[in-house]
Amino acid sequence: MSQTMLGRILSIQSHVSFGYVGGKAAVFPLQCLGYDVDVINTVNFSNHSGYGRFGGTRTTAAELSGIFGLMEKNELLLCERLLTGYVPGAEALSAVLGLAAKMRRQNTELIYLLDPVLGDAGKLYVAPDTIPIYREALQYASIITPNWFEVEILTDVRMTDLASLQRAIKILHNEYHVPNVVISSIPLREWLLKALPADVHTQVAPSDLDFLACIASSSHVTADTSTKPAVHVACIPCLPGYFSGVGDLFSALVLGHFNLPRTTSAPAGGAPETPLSYAVSQALTKTHAILMLTHQHAASLPEADRLPTDEELDTHEPDRKVRRMRGRELRLIQGQDIIRGTRPSLYRQMMPWPSFWET
Repeated sequence: MSQTMLGRILSIQSHVSFGYVGGKAAVFPLQCLGYDVDVINTVNFSNHSGYGRFGGTRTTAAELSGIFGLMEKNELLLCERLLTGYVPGAEALSAVLGLAAKMRRQNTELIYLLDPVLGDAGKLYVAPDTIPIYREALQYASIITPNWFEVEILTDVRMTDLASLQRAIKILHNEYHVPNVVISSIPLREWLLKALPADVHTQVAPSDLDFLACIASSSHVTADTSTKPAVHVACIPCLPGYFSGVGDLFSALVLGHFNLPRTTSAPAGGAPETPLSYAVSQALTKTHAILMLTHQHAASLPEADRLPTDEELDTHEPDRKVRRMRGRELRLIQGQDIIRGTRPSLYRQMMPWPSFWET
């Protein structure tokens, strides 16, 4: 990926003063790739909520609409790409949806990546009344990057086997008209492992590690209704401990590397790539390399700064949790050569899954 790419991105998501989540995890990487990035903060917090203690302000729907309106009047909505992440509350989300719809009407070539930040691991981060608004917003998105739990929420399909996974992706493509679906992380359960194509099994050679699967499905509207979306998959080893901002970084890198009119060639000896699979491969490669760098840094800290999670102890000693979180902030500045692609990293290629739609 060229470091002198032209283009402008409007990023609408959360902001923290300390650390790297939301816009702090997305804007700098996009700038490293060569984009101008305009930023609108949906919250302004001291730090992310994982610290236990945090505070700040949430941007109201009226404030967001005011910013959008002034940018439009001053002809400052110049972006070719739009990125939206965490938005607190239904009213604020509706304001963001209104802007996305307007921008889509004004520019049918807009590349809009919607990261529907609803929750993870069975827990909602937002109020339930935001769910129907996210569902309405899907029609305007070029790419979405939900995790497995967010896919289940958006589609009302609990993914427990290949058939239910197929059904969820079909709903996103056919009912909500999303052309590019990326399930950013799904636990590699036995049913999913058995369904994977043979060449992906080499990515999960026998080991004691847990793995997450990333699945990308790209559907193009054609007259041939028998054409199935192109599905790609990769498996990524999990690192111990908890990291924040990973999904925000991943989504930004997918958007930064995605280019609708451009086709890409596979690396030597690799499988053919589509624009979506290429973008996701780049995002996986760089995100995991940043996580490795962060994990290595955290492991080098004094013992007091890397104590394991213990909810009872963390409750009685809040500083214990703060020290742990502080040591696990993403090492974006130290890894900027990874983001730019000038530091060699293991290429984690999305592999074709040609048998995905077979019953």
